[in-house]
Amino acid sequence: MKIFALIAVIITGGLLVFSTNEMPDWGSLASPATTHVSPRYLEKTIEETATPNAVTSVLADYRGYDTLGETTVIFTAGIVCILLLRRGKKS
Repeated sequence: MKIFALIAVIITGGLLVFSTNEMPDWGSLASPATTHVSPRYLEKTIEETATPNAVTSVLADYRGYDTLGETTVIFTAGIVCILLLRRGKKS
């Protein structure tokens, strides 16, 4: 069983390393995010969101549910830490 797990890890790792060759270079001006997504956000942000700040419009309007999910995860982690680290009352 350990051999099967090792083979699965090696194959998965090899596929991940191999797939990084197809990714655009870091900071490349030819990457899809730079050529398609960013210009649309910058051009349409005032028209679609009525927010003059592009960063605020992306975080609050375009990616609102994603931001809400991240905030929920951080809030839940904070509550769990408080519950785990609080001291019990001594009788």
